[in-house]
Amino acid sequence: MFVRSMLVAALLVVAPSAALAQENEDVIATPVLRAQVTVESDIVRVGDMVENAGTASQIAIYRSPDLGTTGMLPTAQIISTLQAHQVIGVDTRDIKSVAVTRLARTLESKEIVSQVAHAIEHRSGLGDAANLSLTFDRDVQDVRLEAWNNGSLQPASVRYEPRSGRFDVSFEIANDTNNNRTKLRFTGIAVEMLEAAILTRNVERGDVLKASDVVTERRPKAEVGSDAAPRVGAVGMQMRKGLRAGQALRVADIGKPDLVQKDDNVTLIYEAAGIYLTARGKAIDNGTEGDTVTVLNLQSKRTITGTVVGRDQVTIAIAMPRLLPADTTSSIGAAETEAPVSVANRNSAQTTSKAE
Repeated sequence: MFVRSMLVAALLVVAPSAALAQENEDVIATPVLRAQVTVESDIVRVGDMVENAGTASQIAIYRSPDLGTTGMLPTAQIISTLQAHQVIGVDTRDIKSVAVTRLARTLESKEIVSQVAHAIEHRSGLGDAANLSLTFDRDVQDVRLEAWNNGSLQPASVRYEPRSGRFDVSFEIANDTNNNRTKLRFTGIAVEMLEAAILTRNVERGDVLKASDVVTERRPKAEVGSDAAPRVGAVGMQMRKGLRAGQALRVADIGKPDLVQKDDNVTLIYEAAGIYLTARGKAIDNGTEGDTVTVLNLQSKRTITGTVVGRDQVTIAIAMPRLLPADTTSSIGAAETEAPVSVANRNSAQTTSKAE
């Protein structure tokens, strides 16, 4: 009975002692210095620098570095500051200095330019954002914002004046942690650019453009107009007027090369079913393929019109005799033939006609 009482007494003594030891261990956990610290606010607190800082955690001791940057603090300076706030016995773990990084959200300049371009595209006749050249009143640099600005960049106000090209765009950025909204404003001038064929040399009317005569450049739409000719469509075409080197080509400035030149000798071709006649002629007009031109038949001395079909070649339409119904008894007179011609078989391709 006595032994049993002693065992109970021993347990009563040991149990409270163990609980007290555990409690003391929690209370006096050694504060430990951190080697790297990240903060979101503009203030560094004791709890940011030291693990197990206890009730001193919320004491502000330093200003944070600039947004998105890292600063170094010597350990000796930190310990001195902590001691001034009654934080002692900090285990430095032989750390020589502490790196303090202030978190931030960075908006790159190219992202800002792209967002502004998309905000004003298709306004008052503007084209796609990809074709807009923006000049800002102030150089656009990367923008660093507080880390809590985690919302998307949303246009809040967009203005564009087509006559001057000026724009004024404001954005708002929401966040998930508070009701604050960050506002950003950008102003400047927008110019719509187009790819155009630019001459590398002076050209005259009638010149046929070679590949070396034209390059592709981006020019303001106001300069080249909406009918700017692309380079791929300009090479091989003929100039309809003279232009200087450096000027942009418009669709109206070029056309298919003339296959027939004024005052040049041409071949007149009279062709119909089973008939192929040729004659010599002289062009009175210039003409490209498919154009209707006036020519002089050098044999008949008559002026006629035809269609350009090739280099120095013009086809002349032949009026064929009108056929009467099979049961008619009337003879076909010369008066019923619109334009009599000398008929030759297709095999005699060089037969000369005096019909025209």
